[in-house]
Amino acid sequence: MASAKRVLVYLSKEASLLQRATFVQNPDGVTVNCGLDHNRFIISDRPFNGSRKAELQRPAFCPIKNLSAEQAASLPEEISGRGVDVGVAILLESVNKRILLTRRSKGLHIFPNVWVPPGGHMEDGEELLDAGLRELQEETGISLRGANLPWSILGLWESASPPLLSRGLPTRHHIVTYLLVSSNETHQELQEKLCPDEQEVSACVWLDQDIAEQIVATGDGEEDSGRKRPGTQTSVM
Repeated sequence: MASAKRVLVYLSKEASLLQRATFVQNPDGVTVNCGLDHNRFIISDRPFNGSRKAELQRPAFCPIKNLSAEQAASLPEEISGRGVDVGVAILLESVNKRILLTRRSKGLHIFPNVWVPPGGHMEDGEELLDAGLRELQEETGISLRGANLPWSILGLWESASPPLLSRGLPTRHHIVTYLLVSSNETHQELQEKLCPDEQEVSACVWLDQDIAEQIVATGDGEEDSGRKRPGTQTSVM
């Protein structure tokens, strides 16, 4: 069976011709213009038709950032030449300002037991929002497709697997587009619609904005007490 066509990242600088992003090449910590065009996700330093501004970031420990020249040269051609895939993550915000996060199942090969927004790969021919809402429904059971809800791009995040060089050289490289989707329902109403896929999701939690901001502000390597904070509602499968 033929493999599905992948949606890849393309770069343009100073109005140059589009070039497919390489496995170890991407700008970092900059504001870019981004958008889909003919099934290509374009990142450019200049606006283009249909583009939106977003900040592109990656963590300090990102393997792509820390690869030495020798390590990059040692990557097999099927890895180094595969390009950069596009992912979409949905931050679903209820009308009473709660944010949904999900915990990935422990049996998953990539990022098991990690708390993340619902999301995943884009499929051939999809728009960003369509891909995100499809993943939201597949993972949580919440269907918002066709609801015509307001949304915006929060930012772009560079992701690699394995996530640390200490776990091996990277074999997958993604740019994940984070979308904020604002629901007209409360988190209690949305909670009633939750029916998570147990193969992908082991728990769900609704966080208020203050808690979400605390999590984002926590520095790399800082420990948490593990206590449940006020402003959270958790559902464990």
